[in-house]
Amino acid sequence: MKIESLGLPYITRDLQGIGGVLRATTDHFQVEEIPLYSPCGEGTHLYVNLTREGLTTRDVQRRLAMLFGGNDGAVGFAGMKDKYARTTQTFSINVGKVERDFIEQATTRIRSQLPVTVNWADLHRNKLKLGHLRGNRFTITVTDFDPPADEALDRVRTIAALLIERGMPNFFGPQRFGGDNLSRGLAIIQGKYREGEVWLRRLLVSSYLGFLCNLYLTRRIELGLFDRILTGDIAKKYDTGGLFVVEDGSAEQQRYESHEISFTAPIYGSKMWKAEGASGEIESDILAESGITLEQMDRLGVRGTRRLGRLLPDDLSIGMVDDGLIVRFSLPKGAYATTVMREIMKVDVPARDH
Repeated sequence: MKIESLGLPYITRDLQGIGGVLRATTDHFQVEEIPLYSPCGEGTHLYVNLTREGLTTRDVQRRLAMLFGGNDGAVGFAGMKDKYARTTQTFSINVGKVERDFIEQATTRIRSQLPVTVNWADLHRNKLKLGHLRGNRFTITVTDFDPPADEALDRVRTIAALLIERGMPNFFGPQRFGGDNLSRGLAIIQGKYREGEVWLRRLLVSSYLGFLCNLYLTRRIELGLFDRILTGDIAKKYDTGGLFVVEDGSAEQQRYESHEISFTAPIYGSKMWKAEGASGEIESDILAESGITLEQMDRLGVRGTRRLGRLLPDDLSIGMVDDGLIVRFSLPKGAYATTVMREIMKVDVPARDH
């Protein structure tokens, strides 16, 4: 399998995009976390909500750790965010038992030492961990698009209507695959390369597994199976997140079309819940071609999981501003805004650092 060979399909391929440029400036790509919960006002972890530009999530993590005299592990966050964006994100800092006046002191310290805006801070009982969020809100401006403004607006509205009705594949975005992440991730799984940094090893391995997930979604589209729920699929309920085996695809198709459920895609691992039937055959074929085995993943402690296969953007709206066309929408955690924007623009978005 050539890992450079996967060109992702467009679910709206019959609709003309507008071209254009993303991230002409960092404020043209704005993202704000939708929290899973709010801090309760007491505890040993200081939650700090920050807005920043030009820094990776790990840059902020390291600077907060240094500022408060801890190691990187003392600072938690719910999700990795782009460097080339205006990002509003919450971090947690293990500060031990402190009085309430510590909050204002800590806020003043952060504002004076880091190039960020502090929006609020409060105490909570537990550390923020990856996945502790509902999703993200995006406000994205496209500049230098091809058609005149009125025509661009009409094109994007037509595309948006189809995305809302049909959904789109929940591809991993190009941020996951920057540089040589894929080849290094494959080499780690095969035992041909060692990476000492635990977080980087996990990132590289997940990059390759994300590539295989994208391949599964691509094949499902190519086989005309994106708009169907199949007998043997592992389905997911949008409202509760519950997973179940589809016993009768025909009986569940109406729930699929009414946006109650979706098929899921494989994130391979030794304990992954495997699909059956036609969906299971696609999964097995991709794994057989991948150059890796479940035994290799088990040795790395990679257990596997399922990923929502069909993405439904929420609160999708479009408008014009002085410097371009603006698109607003919300996505669940783990989904990439570039998946939406590439459908609108019909150009692939280059990878950026997190």
